[in-house]
Amino acid sequence: MIKKAVISDADEIAALAVILWNSHNVKDLTDEFSDFIQNENGQIFLKYCEKTLVGFAQCSIRNDYVEGSSTRPVGYLEGIFVKEEFRGNGYAKELLIECERWAKNQGCREFASDCETENDSSFRFHIKSGFAEANRIICFIKKL
Repeated sequence: MIKKAVISDADEIAALAVILWNSHNVKDLTDEFSDFIQNENGQIFLKYCEKTLVGFAQCSIRNDYVEGSSTRPVGYLEGIFVKEEFRGNGYAKELLIECERWAKNQGCREFASDCETENDSSFRFHIKSGFAEANRIICFIKKL
């Protein structure tokens, strides 16, 4: 079963998301998801097996420039995660399809995403899901 997240789901989403984004903590992620769920330009979908949350996908609508896009607004996959023991069952694909459907219903004609250059499994998932690589960039920062 896939359902749209509501504010009361924020803690449970954060507990999964901290595995994906391990430089964050559950409290901060809970706060971020609570805010995100209330934003009309974003949606989180939850995948359940029986009554167990096994994955989530976070998507948004971006009106600014999105690398490789030619239209506005653009649907954007902000993050997708399925617990390791539930992978290989097509759950991430199901979540992605829900995100794409939602974005299309919001008037988007394109859907975008990104991943870290060293994240081979994410890269393979994106290519297998029909995404085309748009660009590679190296980001820099320096202290002032």
